[in-house]
Amino acid sequence: MPYVILGGAQLAVGAAAIFARWALGGAQPLAVSAARLAIAALLLLMASAFARGAARRPVSKRENVLLGFAGIALAIHFSTWIASLEYTTVAISTLIVSTTPIWTAIYDAIVLKRRYSALATGAFAAGVAGMAMVVAFDATRPPNPGHEVLGWLLALIGSLGIGAYFIIVREVRADLGTRQIVTRTYSWAAAALVAAALVAHQPLPPLQASAAWGGILAMAFVSQLLGHTALNAALRWFSPSAIAFSTLLEPVAAAGLALLIFGEAVPPLAIVGGVVLLVSIALVLREDRAWTNPIV
Repeated sequence: MPYVILGGAQLAVGAAAIFARWALGGAQPLAVSAARLAIAALLLLMASAFARGAARRPVSKRENVLLGFAGIALAIHFSTWIASLEYTTVAISTLIVSTTPIWTAIYDAIVLKRRYSALATGAFAAGVAGMAMVVAFDATRPPNPGHEVLGWLLALIGSLGIGAYFIIVREVRADLGTRQIVTRTYSWAAAALVAAALVAHQPLPPLQASAAWGGILAMAFVSQLLGHTALNAALRWFSPSAIAFSTLLEPVAAAGLALLIFGEAVPPLAIVGGVVLLVSIALVLREDRAWTNPIV
């Protein structure tokens, strides 16, 4: 059962890109992102309101400010990553957004003066080379061809956004519960995305757009609440490091589903680059036992 829960969680999270592609058929990226986060935040707020048991200590002003910034970083992650799916393939987008551990490790090395082994340092270079191979050799036609570079950049910004989220949350993670953190960050992210969607004049899809709403609801319930809840539940049986390694299955799951549903095949040389990239991430994660899972 533990392996079933962990595997199911990775499949649910990996399917987020498929759900997002359906949602983008009836709405623009900011509206899709705002709807996903708003639904998840509303459910968490309701759960907090009706939760029973011993209450945790109040969140301090400093912690609220940090969680607000983390929520904004999360909003950047979701909006740019979902937008990238319009201009590049599911496989490339998911692989690039999964490079977050590399960027957070570089942050720790530069800002926190953390020392990494020669193997991890070599993994950084190999990861960049693998990502270059993926984007160079994948000639699969995206939904809006001709803007592939924009898609890659949006996915990269999404990776940096979730990296910033984890770096900020790391400051309060030891003192606050998971529900306190995600309820506030999801709420801040939802508020930022709703405001951005209104300014950009990106409305929600019409009610008759069943595929778009199906994608949005699937992202909120399956990928966000069910998938990530199952990942947290898996901590009962697996270490955080083991779960972090298991997240490397997400790009594989997303690419497989994209092949079956959208016919997005990945060329052999791009597959080689993807393998190099995933191995590089695994080596970085091996040295960072405190790493937590990306929210996609």
